[in-house]
Amino acid sequence: MGLFILRRLGVMILTGLCLTFIVFWLTNLYPNLEKLAKTQGNFRMSDEAVSSYLGDRGYLEPLPIKFAQWLGVAPGWVTEKPEGKTFGRCFTEGTPEEERRSFCGVIQGDWGTSTVFKDDVSSIVATRLGLTGKLMFWVLVLMVPSALIVGVLAGMREGSKMDRSLSTVSIISTATPEYVSGVIFIAVFASSAFGLKWFKGSATSAMENANFENFFLPVLTISLYGMGYIARMTRASMTEVMTAQYIRTARLKGVSFRNIVMKHALRNALIAPFTVIMLQIPWLLNGVVIVETLFNYKGFGWVLVQAAGNNDIELLLAVSVVSVVVVLLTQLISDIGYVFLNPRIRIS
Repeated sequence: MGLFILRRLGVMILTGLCLTFIVFWLTNLYPNLEKLAKTQGNFRMSDEAVSSYLGDRGYLEPLPIKFAQWLGVAPGWVTEKPEGKTFGRCFTEGTPEEERRSFCGVIQGDWGTSTVFKDDVSSIVATRLGLTGKLMFWVLVLMVPSALIVGVLAGMREGSKMDRSLSTVSIISTATPEYVSGVIFIAVFASSAFGLKWFKGSATSAMENANFENFFLPVLTISLYGMGYIARMTRASMTEVMTAQYIRTARLKGVSFRNIVMKHALRNALIAPFTVIMLQIPWLLNGVVIVETLFNYKGFGWVLVQAAGNNDIELLLAVSVVSVVVVLLTQLISDIGYVFLNPRIRIS
């Protein structure tokens, strides 16, 4: 088991570096850098002025060198101006020479400064990630148990009225995009007497106080979309287990249907949905962009839109790297959990 985890970690680190390098290359294409220079300087800047701005800040160095500096494994760039001004990636103008650092990157915990929010990138990402984490927690609390219950009930008796009804509900919820269900919920609950009674707050205020009144609508919107997929996978797994030979043997021995489901079928039926549930976490992290924008909830998805729309390279890089890490970590946890849940894999 330990060797399996080490191998997966090695693959995960290598994959993470490759994906991070691709993102770094895309964000550092010259049109993006030119737009950054004109945004920070003047939109009427000449080509020479743009080149001077980018050259002074290390943007025109070879891509591998820039990537190594960003990671913190190579010394940061230093610019010395003819008028005596000296500044660099790791220190600002006027910093005493003995206090100037040579290495400053992701490894050292320095993610740069946001050109839009004028703040440290790491603090911005940590704050917005915490807000989305709070949203994701309540989504999982509502979505996972509901989806498992619907899937198990539908799969217990394949072809029954309950199966057809619950499967139809699952398909409808999956086929309805968040921006459609979100708009419907806003129209229904924000304007009706019922909605005014129970949903007095807003998702924006939920960033400070995540109570039922102001947090339920975005949670419900995301949960309904993800619930259908998990329910359908659970139903398919449950249906397959209920037709297995050991279930037939238990029925022939006179074991009650309730005991067959609870003691024999349920655990094996939940192995496949576990992987699906873990894969929902990366989707929740990056797929809440629409919902956070719709309900004006300024979380991780919202800051991703702001970074991309305003060409905030340092912030966009940090958000992308965090997304890659979350995807790889959840995949690793999913693989390890699957091994523990499935005795046949452990034996092999």
